[in-house]
Amino acid sequence: MAAPSPDNVSELTLPLVHFDITWLYFHPVHRLLFFEFPCSKEHFLETLVPKLKQSLLQTLKHFLPLSGNIIHPIDSARPISRYVVGDSVSLTIAQCDKDFNHLTGNHPRVADEFYSCVPQMPPATHSSDSVVFPVLALQATIFPGHGVCLGFTNHHAIGDASTIVRFVKAWASVTRLGGDSQLIDEKSLPFYDRTSVEDPEGLDSIYWKLMKKSKPMESPPLNLYLNKVRATFVLAKDDVQKLKIFVLSKRPKMTHISSFTVICAHVWACLAKAAAAIGEDVGDDEPEYFGFPADCRSRMNPPLPSTYFGNCLAFVKAETTHGKLKGNEGYLIAAESIGAAIQKTVYNEKGILDGAENWPFEFRELGGKRLFGVAGSPRFDLYDADYGWGKPKKYEAANIDGDSSMSLCKSRDFEGGFEIGLSRPRIMLDAFAPFFTISLRNL
Repeated sequence: MAAPSPDNVSELTLPLVHFDITWLYFHPVHRLLFFEFPCSKEHFLETLVPKLKQSLLQTLKHFLPLSGNIIHPIDSARPISRYVVGDSVSLTIAQCDKDFNHLTGNHPRVADEFYSCVPQMPPATHSSDSVVFPVLALQATIFPGHGVCLGFTNHHAIGDASTIVRFVKAWASVTRLGGDSQLIDEKSLPFYDRTSVEDPEGLDSIYWKLMKKSKPMESPPLNLYLNKVRATFVLAKDDVQKLKIFVLSKRPKMTHISSFTVICAHVWACLAKAAAAIGEDVGDDEPEYFGFPADCRSRMNPPLPSTYFGNCLAFVKAETTHGKLKGNEGYLIAAESIGAAIQKTVYNEKGILDGAENWPFEFRELGGKRLFGVAGSPRFDLYDADYGWGKPKKYEAANIDGDSSMSLCKSRDFEGGFEIGLSRPRIMLDAFAPFFTISLRNL
C-alpha cells in the first residue's frame, strides 16, 4: 500500500458532477504498459520497487483523490470523492514467467495470458450509512531477465483517460527525475475546482435521479478469462492519409475527415464484413452503432483547463445498418456517419452539452444492440511515459476484452501512425485481419 503524506492537507472532498455520475456503475478500466528492461528479480525487488514506491508517494501528493475513495451514501445523497490522511493506493508486486516477447507482439495472443499483470481493485466496504469504493490499484510485474509491466486499474467515475494518463506520466516523470519539481515547473498539476464545471439544465440532478432508478449500487467487476484473442493492427501515416484521400475523392462535401474518423470507419466496416464472412446471423436492416466519448474540456463555457481532474466527456453516437456497413461502400458510409455524429455533437452551435440531458437514455437504449466503440484516444500518448527504462515497448488496454470496444493510440514505432487493439473470438479476428489489410490496399 502507498499512503501519501500531503503538505497542509488533511482532507479533500470533491462532489461527483454529471460527467462522473455517468460512469459510477461502469466496470473498472485496465491499462498495461510493458517495458523492455532486462534485470534480475533481485535488482527489481531491491532497486526498482523501492524507487517506484517512493516516487509513487511523491506523485500521489498531487493526485490525492486517487488515494482516496468514492463514498456512496445509503440514503439518496449524491456520491462524493473523498481523501483523508491515511488513505492509500494498493500496489501489488508480482512475477510472471510467461514469454515477454510473445505478450508484447502485435500478433494474435490469447487474452487470458495478460491477466496475471492486471491489478485487482480492492473490494468495496459497506457500513450502515455508505458504501466505500477504492478508485485505483497498481501492479508492478517482473519478467526476470526481460522486462517490467506496470498495470493500472481505475474506477472510471474518478477520472477519464485525460486524468489517468496525466497521473501515469507524472509518476513516470517523478521516477525518472527523482523528484516532482518538473511537475510544478510545467504547471501540470491537477485542477480540482468543480464549481467551474458547466451544468446547464441541472444535469447533476437529472443524471443522479436516473442512475438511482436504473442501476444497482455496486459497479460490476469486469469478467476476465473470456477466451478471446487480442491483436494489434498498425496504420502508418501514409495509410491514414490514403484513407482520408479516398473519402475526399468520393465525398468531397463530407465534414470532419480526421484521422480518428477514417481509422474508426475503416475498422467498423471491416468488422461488419468479417461478421458476414463467418456467417453471423445479422439482417441487413439491423442497426449498427458506433459510440465514443469526446473530451469536453476546451469546449465548455467557460473552458476548463486541460489539467482538470475528473471526467469531462460528451457522448457521441453514429448509426447505420449492417447491410450498408458490410457493402462495397461500407467504409464511406461509416466515415460519413462518424463525421456527421462528431459535427452534430462536438461542433454543435448551441454548445457541446446541447441535448446532454438525453445521453443516459440514448446510451441505455443501446443495451443488447450491435454497438462498437473506442477505448482511449491517440491524444493521450502513453508511449511518452518513461520511468527511466526507456519508452514502453507495448501498451495494452485489457478492459476491451470485456466489451465491444477497440483501443486506439499513437504508434510506438511510426511517426504519425496509430495502433488499433482488438479483442475478439479467434474466428472473428482471423476473418477481420485480411479485410483490414486488403481493403486498405484496394483503395
